[in-house]
Amino acid sequence: MNRKVISLLLLAGLVVLGCVAAGCTDMSRTTSGQSAPPAGQETSDPAAEGAGNVSAGNNRFAADLYRQIADDPAYAGKNIFFSPYSISSALAITYEGARGTTADEIGSVLHLPVNETLRRAGFAGLDAALNNGDENYTLRTANALWAEETYSFLPEYVDTAARWYAANVTNLDFANDAEPSRQTINRWVEEKTEDKIRDLLPAGSIDAMTRLVITNAVYFKGTWVKQFDPAETTEEEFRVAPGETVRVPMMHRTDEDAIYGYAETGTLQVLRMPYAHADGTELSMLVLLPREENLTAAEEALAPEKLDELRDSLTDRRVRVVFPKFTLETEYSLSPVLAAMGMPTAFSDDADFSGMDGTDMLFINEVFHKAFVDVNEEGTEAAAATGVVMNIKSAPGEDTTPVFRADHPFVFLIVEEDSGTVLFAGRVVNPESA
Repeated sequence: MNRKVISLLLLAGLVVLGCVAAGCTDMSRTTSGQSAPPAGQETSDPAAEGAGNVSAGNNRFAADLYRQIADDPAYAGKNIFFSPYSISSALAITYEGARGTTADEIGSVLHLPVNETLRRAGFAGLDAALNNGDENYTLRTANALWAEETYSFLPEYVDTAARWYAANVTNLDFANDAEPSRQTINRWVEEKTEDKIRDLLPAGSIDAMTRLVITNAVYFKGTWVKQFDPAETTEEEFRVAPGETVRVPMMHRTDEDAIYGYAETGTLQVLRMPYAHADGTELSMLVLLPREENLTAAEEALAPEKLDELRDSLTDRRVRVVFPKFTLETEYSLSPVLAAMGMPTAFSDDADFSGMDGTDMLFINEVFHKAFVDVNEEGTEAAAATGVVMNIKSAPGEDTTPVFRADHPFVFLIVEEDSGTVLFAGRVVNPESA
């Protein structure tokens, strides 16, 4: 989708991708997180500014979450892959029902625009653009609410979720049919992700205390503009650690037409590999490859300001590309991670989600996330899903969900180019490890 088309869509009243500095709106967060813009601070183009702020906030959250996972010793030497946009989308819908400290913490961790109009219009616009369609690739994102059929939620909350996040409500019998309800939600996720994400909600995650589940699913399948010839793929060594290698299939694109966006610094090489597109928004994979085996340089470059500088420095030139084929499947129980990042109240008895039901009886029991990516000679297929499970506080069950662990020697992102929104982020330590 080129910028001219985006402008036309904006003029027509659709909220689509814009990219402005995250600091354009400097407003104080209220305890409800639902404030309107103060007099004199309304923007002339809230649609574009909202999309830009949501995109910038998502990218900050992506860097923060990556760092939180990567710095955990339990994830050392493991692959990482997740969708920050999927997690942000599900938690933004959750945030709409949060109040007080609960809202403040969630908004801070996600770097959400504090202005209600900009926040909601931003997510609506990004979703509209991502679901716009293109004949050369498949890209879609979807949200949904799954509510206990006997429990009353505020009409304002339900309407907000439907209007701005296209998250419609399906009533389920969590109280009496928890397992069939879990399977229903998981089937929705499978359908939205072409069966790439299965069993998002593990057995036992839904029970008689569950009142609401908020889900997001993202799916992408695209082909490279410059595909790799499978005949050129050979088994070669990949260094997983100093003095340690594994044999993996490495793809080669070294011909005269191997023109890519490329930049280098004293510590990094940066490569942009675009996906084929027609009228839709442009997507690409951005690879941050450290010159040494230490990933620190690549991980530090994930900071939004540094990432923007690197993207701006790319120039098209011939590059001899040697890149591994790999498939990753990851899963995370994010409640301890998100709590450590600064939103512990949402998972505690002090949680306030009165914007959902008019009471302070709900809390987040768990945030589940799964992601999948397959990179080969033809292109990339990637999917992710997030489930926020809301329980009632009367008898919160003990969380016994295991935590999956991940990490790797290069960092890769799948980026929507007009706004710079990071749709997927990851690193690969051992391409043979699924």
